[in-house]
Amino acid sequence: MINKQEYKPQLIRRINMKVQELTKAEFLKKVANYEASPNKWVYEGDKPCIVDFYATWCGPCKMVAPILEELAEEYAGKIDLYKVDTEKEEGLAASFGIRSIPSLLFCPMDGQPQMAKGAMGKADFKKAINEVLLKKE
Repeated sequence: MINKQEYKPQLIRRINMKVQELTKAEFLKKVANYEASPNKWVYEGDKPCIVDFYATWCGPCKMVAPILEELAEEYAGKIDLYKVDTEKEEGLAASFGIRSIPSLLFCPMDGQPQMAKGAMGKADFKKAINEVLLKKE
């Protein structure tokens, strides 16, 4: 028999996670403060993340954007997804040597980040998320 004082119904709701656009200041707080630690990667996040370096005029970037939005929903609470407009944040993009877009920075909780250049399909993203970020084989 259920004790009514102990029973608390769980609220079931759809989590609407979105890819969050970052400024340099937000990047330094949420991803890595490369200015404070220029010679060592120190991840600042509380869960793994992907950072999409993009531009609004970029065709392949426009193809990747809806995939990232879907992944934000699917992996809500497990990873964070961010995007950085390379036109607005030229210094940040230069700090990471971004010369072609889209460029995607995969940041695991432990270890070094990995950069992928060019558009990726959803299956490739899921493989990278599982192997690099969530460490699933």
